[in-house]
Amino acid sequence: MSHQLVNHSPDLLKLRNEGYEVEIRDAFLLVHSIPYVNQNAEVKSGTLVSELTLSGDRTTTPGSHTIHFIGEHPCNKDGSEIAQIKHQSSTQKLAEGLIVNHSFSGRPYDKPSKSYDDYYEKITRYVGVISAPAQSLDKLASPKTFKVIESTDEESVFNYLDTNSSRAEIIHITNKLKSQKVGIVGVGGTGSYILDFLAKTPVSEIHLIDNDEFLQHNAFRAPGAASITELQEKAKKVTYHQRNYSNMRKKIFAHEMFLTEENLGLLADLTFVFICLDKAEMKKFIVAKLEELGIPFIDVGMGVKVVDDKLIAVIRTTSSTSDKRDHVREKHRISFEDPEGDPDYLTNIQIAELNALNAAFAVIRWKKFLGFYHDSEHEFHSTYTLNANLLLSEETYEA
Repeated sequence: MSHQLVNHSPDLLKLRNEGYEVEIRDAFLLVHSIPYVNQNAEVKSGTLVSELTLSGDRTTTPGSHTIHFIGEHPCNKDGSEIAQIKHQSSTQKLAEGLIVNHSFSGRPYDKPSKSYDDYYEKITRYVGVISAPAQSLDKLASPKTFKVIESTDEESVFNYLDTNSSRAEIIHITNKLKSQKVGIVGVGGTGSYILDFLAKTPVSEIHLIDNDEFLQHNAFRAPGAASITELQEKAKKVTYHQRNYSNMRKKIFAHEMFLTEENLGLLADLTFVFICLDKAEMKKFIVAKLEELGIPFIDVGMGVKVVDDKLIAVIRTTSSTSDKRDHVREKHRISFEDPEGDPDYLTNIQIAELNALNAAFAVIRWKKFLGFYHDSEHEFHSTYTLNANLLLSEETYEA
């Protein structure tokens, strides 16, 4: 992906062709071997690190005029710091193995109120400022080494670089999710939104398990906008969603089946499971198998009723890990019996924004388990009551 990006971006290609050591790493642009002078008036070599703003497989106008630097603070010939680009100095981790020491702020000479037209202009502007003192002390000091930097990027699950995480400088936090193999049992309203959120993370695999067809009513409570042609196909939900999200990422697996006691082995290789089923009876053997395998899971639930010609709702998120499982059965936090005589259950009211909210609570809880978000409560059961705007956290665990 890195070499393809350079080849498709005239500004990056121009930098490489002129001899700059260009590397793309975790959606950051690195330019190595930049000569500079340190405070002892010695000529050293550092690395410029810039965000990358992309459109598909090529660069666009840089999203920021600032830039990072790896090395000591660049100085003038006498060892005094170069003040014209000084911004802030602090050690910061941008991604795994990518730690910067300083950031600089300098705009183009001819348009000080604007940013740069492209990355060639941005990099060469900073190189000119940083390297001029070094080149005055050492005529052989040059950033144009013509050294080829081999790509060190692992094969990404994404079809294009995650510049959202790099722009926010949280790649190293996002990468905590990479090793996950996640299953979603039931990809109706809530399950499809969980997929939408997971698809934008670097999890290694996403397994969709459902045997229902994607029909017209499903289109009104799922992310995206299905076409009439797609609805006429009557594809299985898992296949429909796999096809759509494969535009963004790889390794989404569609399993056109309902889980039964005979095929539960499908869960064995997963690291986490989201259970998004309307029928409580089906959950009984799924939960038992996940507990037997020691696999953590989150079960979601939503009850919507009509009261006085308005809707009320309660949204539930129940978690279970090896740290805490007793609440699931002993306190009946997950029901394993279907209320077949309940007309509200048979109507099964679902609203897209409530499905999305249910999914958001579940995915945030999952991300807390993995250390993406800070977690001070460690709740294993929560409910949100819509009409009272009340969020309750229960079944807390002392980590």
